[in-house]
Parts: sequence; structure tokens; C-alpha cells
Amino acid sequence: MAHDHGHSHAHSANKKVLLVSFIIITAFMLVEAVGGYLTNSLALLSDAGHMLSDSVSLGIALLAFILGEKTPSQSKTYGYKRFEILAAVLNGVTLILIAFYIFYEAIERFANPPEVATSGMLAISIIGLLVNIFVAWWMVRGGDTEDNLNMRGAFLHVLSDMLGSVGAIAAALLMMFFGWGWADPLASVIVAVLVLRSGYYVTKSSLHVLMEGTPENVDVESVIQTIKEKKEIQGIHDLHIWSITSGYNALSCHAVVDSNLTIVESEKLLQDIEHNLGHIGIQHVTIQLETSSHLHDDSLLCKAKGEAGHHHHHHH
Repeated sequence: MAHDHGHSHAHSANKKVLLVSFIIITAFMLVEAVGGYLTNSLALLSDAGHMLSDSVSLGIALLAFILGEKTPSQSKTYGYKRFEILAAVLNGVTLILIAFYIFYEAIERFANPPEVATSGMLAISIIGLLVNIFVAWWMVRGGDTEDNLNMRGAFLHVLSDMLGSVGAIAAALLMMFFGWGWADPLASVIVAVLVLRSGYYVTKSSLHVLMEGTPENVDVESVIQTIKEKKEIQGIHDLHIWSITSGYNALSCHAVVDSNLTIVESEKLLQDIEHNLGHIGIQHVTIQLETSSHLHDDSLLCKAKGEAGHHHHHHH
């Protein structure tokens, strides 16, 4: 199937991009954490916390790509493709926890701002900004940051990290020139808000996939039209559309056709439908053909009744 080939090419490109980004971000995160500790800057520490979540999300994304390549087995017929979604949920929840911890620390510092070694803080946050700009550019250039949930999550992390570095630079300058001690906890609160926001979105979209929700990049109406535009199709029901993992959507339904259709004609019909659905983002299609005597009820979505007796007809 042509679609899968493109999928695997993007896959190895994503993997390479992630590996390089992971190494750079992890190395700098350690620099920033040590720097934040030595200069006593919460803005740097919170940015390091953010970068830690970055490096974790990049590491998870990388692991997900590697595990996702493991071939399906009898106990896991889809292989390990779902792992990246589980990883994304974990990542999102971690981000939310980090954000709350930074808020908690910042409140303490607003009350009594400690001494911060501003010049060290400034130097480290400028390097941090440059590192993030490079990684973001590298990800956009080589990876799929549009459709792959995992890559997208990692990319959004890096973007909000850039803002974190900008905040730390601004705070360092304000403290150097005006002696405003509260600039440091303020910058860290801004970072925490960004962390919280990305944590919320990553968690929300991953849970949507785990709940077998309709993929956000699929328009259900146009899917129905695509199947029904074939003159042989009299109606469809029991329609399900879900994501196995980001960028890999599946559909199953029952379609009613004329009882005079031969098996060869049916096969040709299914191939055409599968091809057309491939163009609107459905990579895995299972359609069970039935005759009009089977028009049991017109509801498009399945009302679960003992459906175990139906044998699903599948083809490639």
C-alpha cells in the first residue's frame, strides 16, 4: 500500500530529528539546571524544569518511534503503535505537575526575593535561547511537526522553551539595571503558565485518541460522502473512525450493495473506496458488504447489540 511507504519514510526522518534534538536539549538542560542552582535563579531553574520535560518528551517520542516499529504479534495485533499516545499522556501530566511546583516556589520568592547572580543568569539564558532556536529550526526542517502528535508535542515544547529563555533574559536585564528582584519569580510564573498550557493540550489530545475519538484531522461528512458517492453503495451503517496512533487512522463500517454484485466487482468497488479514503486521511479501511435484505436500521452509528455473529470481511 502506497500510504504506508510514505509513513515509514517520514518515520525515519522524524526519528533522526528527534535523536539530535534529544541530545542537544538534554545536554543544555543539565547546564541550565546547574546554572540555575549556582546563580540562584528560579527563572533558570523553571526553564531547566521545562527543558527536562522537553528532553523527557523527546526521549519518549524517540522510544515510541522505536517501539512503534516492532511488528504486530498475536497478542498485539496493532504492534506497539499506541505506546506513543500513552507516552504523550504521561508527558502531559508531568508538565502539569512541574507547572504547579514552579507556581508554589515562585509565591515564596515574591514574598522575599533572594539574591541572584544576574550576569551568569543572563549568559546562560542567552545560550539557552540560541539552543532552542536551533532545535526548533532543525525539527521544522527535518520532521513532521504538523500531523504527528508526538513530533508536534515535542516541537511545541521547544517553542515554549524559547519563550522561557526570553523571559529569563528579560528578568536578568531587569535585575541588572533596575534591581527588580521580583522579575525572576515573575519570569518563572510566565514559564509555568506556558508549561501548564502545553501540558493541558498534550493530555487532552492524547486522551481523545485513547477514548477512540474521531481523529481531529478527519471530516466525518466527507468520509461518508466518499463512500456513498459510489453508485453501487445503497447505504452505510455501523460506522467507526478512530486513530490507532497519530497519523494512522482507521475506519470500519457496513455497506449495503445490490445483491447481484459479483465478488470481483465488489473487490474493485472496495479498492476504489479504499484508495479515495486514503486521500482524506484514512489509512486502514475495513468494510463489510451486505445486501439490501440486511438494511436492519438506518442509523449510521452502531447501536451495540450482540454483534459477535457478524464475520468481518477484510481485504487489501
